[in-house]
Amino acid sequence: MTTPTLRDVAQLAGVHPATASRALNPQTRPLVNAETARKVLRAAESIGYQPNPIARSLKTARSATVGLVIPDLTNPLFPPIVRGIEDVLTTAGYNAWIVNTDNDPGREERQVESLRSRQVEGLIVATARRDHPLLLRLHRQGVRLVLVNRRVDGLELPSVTADDDAGIAMAVAHLASLGHTKIAHLAGPQQTSTGVSRARAFRHALLDQGLADDPRLTVECGYWSEAEGAQALRRLLDSGAEFTAIVAGNDLIALGCYDVFAERGMTCPDDMSVVGFNEMPFLDKMRPPLTTVAIPHYEIGVEAARLLLDTIEEPDRHPRSVLLAPSLVVRASTAPPR
Repeated sequence: MTTPTLRDVAQLAGVHPATASRALNPQTRPLVNAETARKVLRAAESIGYQPNPIARSLKTARSATVGLVIPDLTNPLFPPIVRGIEDVLTTAGYNAWIVNTDNDPGREERQVESLRSRQVEGLIVATARRDHPLLLRLHRQGVRLVLVNRRVDGLELPSVTADDDAGIAMAVAHLASLGHTKIAHLAGPQQTSTGVSRARAFRHALLDQGLADDPRLTVECGYWSEAEGAQALRRLLDSGAEFTAIVAGNDLIALGCYDVFAERGMTCPDDMSVVGFNEMPFLDKMRPPLTTVAIPHYEIGVEAARLLLDTIEEPDRHPRSVLLAPSLVVRASTAPPR
């Protein structure tokens, strides 16, 4: 059986092949009469025709694909963000190539070059560091970029982030309202804008609540990971510092605290209250369920995809950023100090 061709579809629908081509392409379908487009789509489905994206990209010099660069696919933060990105791209007739860098700059560079060799029309990047030579170089080369969740120092690019300042302020205010006066912060990596902004917001929130900003109660984690969160809390406890509550840089760091509580026979929230950040899936199933700052993951993905599509259609458009509001989800990991 021969593979159905565009000409077969056009003949069955009774239209010119160029009209059939426009009707089958989501980006050009609005140029075709609605009834004609439906007729072409029915004809294509009836004979099992599938458009050839490679042939189309050669003809139009557009691949209808974008690259999505993720630092750690095992982090539950990213699936709903990816879902939001794909839902918008699919509607616009685009597909995404997804690569995982494992937070390795060398691997990231190889993965990005692989995406570019596939003629992607732009990149949505969730791996940005404050000092990021690769992104600087890509920007200078005219690659269309949108940043998710992070920013690069001194580089004006479209970005979508949650309002870290507001989220951390909610977390500290919640703990202060329970009566906590000695609150620690297990900060994210300071080579990322998110780690810096949340640590800065923590210091400001303490002052807003009339609490002392004790630098001994802030410990940096090398990675956004459970293991790093556990290691940071061990260091803090071993230092002899006194505190009754923790604001973690993200939920994975907070889960590392749970590991240390189990090691040292501590009970949460009786011995220590903990607040996370991000609202990963299944936090309500933890023991105790984790109080956390929720960010709109899916909406972050949606807005990132929209920004990239805008950039593709209007390359000279001034970069704009989107800041999305977080919310506090109070569960059983926080309580008044004993």
